[in-house]
Amino acid sequence: MYRALIAIILGASGATGFAQMSPVGTWRTIDDATGEAKSEVVITDNAGVLSGRISKLLRKGSDQNAVCDKCPDDRKDKPLIGLELMRGAKKSESKNVWEGGKIVDPEGGTVYSLKLTPVDGGKKLDVHAYVGLAFIGRTQTWVRVQ
Repeated sequence: MYRALIAIILGASGATGFAQMSPVGTWRTIDDATGEAKSEVVITDNAGVLSGRISKLLRKGSDQNAVCDKCPDDRKDKPLIGLELMRGAKKSESKNVWEGGKIVDPEGGTVYSLKLTPVDGGKKLDVHAYVGLAFIGRTQTWVRVQ
């Protein structure tokens, strides 16, 4: 009986650790200029394809009814809360990286290629957005919401 209980506990903790090394979950984005929390994004997995939606705007004075008036595609004029910020990323077969997707900058309207890398034991997520070559772009670090 004790062995079965220990196996269940170890199995559950192992599954939790594995899940934490995935981008799936809720993340707090940080403003590059001020260092303040900007928004919360919920990343979900649908058959191995990740997408992320803005669930909260956190900046002081944020217009909770703001729309993505600069988005160039089907997201144009959609409310920021609920906006599908990222779409189409898939896990790389050779490493703990999700790539091949796109992410939109709602403030500038630019759509970038996307690479997601969990770091710090899954407590943080490096979100690399780029146009053209992957080494030309910028990386933001998002913090997992517990």
